[in-house]
Amino acid sequence: MKRTNTKMVFTIVVFIALAAFDNIIIGLFPPLFHYIAKDLNVGIAKLGTVSAVNILVAAISSVYWGFLSGKFKRKKLIMIGTFIWVVSVFLTAMSQSYLQLLLFQIITGVGLGCIASIGFSVLTDTIPYGKRGMILSLWGMAQGLGGIGGSLLASLTATNTSWRWPFEIVGFIGFFLIILYLFVEEPSRGQSDPELKGLMNKGQSYNYFIEAKHILPILFKGSNVFLFFQAFFMNIATGSLIWIPTLFIFKIHQQGYSVETAMIASGYLYAVFQIGGMTSVYFGHLGDKFQRKTYKGRAIFTSIFVFLTMPFYIFMFFIPMDNLVLPTDNNALSILFTLIKQLFMNPWMALLFVLSLFASAAQSANTPNWLALITDVNFPEHRGAAFSVANLFNSLGRTIGNIGVGIVLGMISIRYHEPTSYMITLSILQIFLIPSALCYLYMAKKNISDIHNVKETLKLRSEQDIP
Repeated sequence: MKRTNTKMVFTIVVFIALAAFDNIIIGLFPPLFHYIAKDLNVGIAKLGTVSAVNILVAAISSVYWGFLSGKFKRKKLIMIGTFIWVVSVFLTAMSQSYLQLLLFQIITGVGLGCIASIGFSVLTDTIPYGKRGMILSLWGMAQGLGGIGGSLLASLTATNTSWRWPFEIVGFIGFFLIILYLFVEEPSRGQSDPELKGLMNKGQSYNYFIEAKHILPILFKGSNVFLFFQAFFMNIATGSLIWIPTLFIFKIHQQGYSVETAMIASGYLYAVFQIGGMTSVYFGHLGDKFQRKTYKGRAIFTSIFVFLTMPFYIFMFFIPMDNLVLPTDNNALSILFTLIKQLFMNPWMALLFVLSLFASAAQSANTPNWLALITDVNFPEHRGAAFSVANLFNSLGRTIGNIGVGIVLGMISIRYHEPTSYMITLSILQIFLIPSALCYLYMAKKNISDIHNVKETLKLRSEQDIP
């Protein structure tokens, strides 16, 4: 039993680490736009297109990976997908033209598509039922930390070396992950569902697999429809947040500092201001508790915090960075230590930090509970496919949010200059959190019937297959 638990923990740790990588690669791009554009002699706007295409390709390919995860051995699939994105990340680092960069990032997106759908499928079969929200929060948190890590990696290495070096680092780590997969034990499909416990204890397998005819019922299941649209609206708002470092750069530059100093400081601030996301584990735990009381508890609980995310972020955008004191030697460590001191000594920076703490904490309630819900309302063999479709909506929203910043910014910039134009633009896009919160309220009743149906069907299947 101890060995089994150790393998389970190892599997969870490996797949949580894996979850960071699609966001690390996405997070790498914005801080490097200036350097890549200069080196490849292209406009910065074109590089935003590369980033958006990568996100879309990853989302679209994840649908196919998700379908495959319901039919074949997932361990082999994840190793193949990881090998694809690792090789293409190395090729990205060798790009000599815009077209090469675009092509290699498209291939990277194909490989990254396996992370979300297959990783989610494996984790939901590994995690004990009563702790889904809490442990899935770690998986979601890893994705958020991946974006921050990518931004920091780009900011700290590219300023002293080359924009290519961060991609090479990520590629090397990816090869190490492939080695770790060799020691991962793939769980049985449906292993974590309590309704199938009797089946598993008898040493039997859950022998139900996804078929093409199941796709439409998955797409139009009541809870799934609201989960898809909730992800879409949520990510229009949160997808725009990758522009926060750019907002900070303009605010810091406005205080009289160089672009280099502003870039390093903004990367640190963006990372520090996401600390509230660490509460995701606690919110996942609370979601588990509410769900045990009623099947609509998790949805109602999460809707409140999704709505609260909006005012906290909007207030945060408009707080000035007056009286900011930073060293001008571009030394990364001295800038970090000075910024930490400013968070306590400068009232404006302290207020900015508090608002960011509440904003990122409220936002963090969404991921673990959304992941737990899409697990609860779908059959084990459907979870990979359902999540990959949801992830497509997720990525479409994130892409629209990213591109939307450019469109709205273009209109706002006619009247306002930086950083005010960025404050207004990002605030406008946070309005999409309102329909996102409403989706949770509307899906609450659907959750009751859909979860009850899954549990009753699994019980029947378990009883039929046990001699």
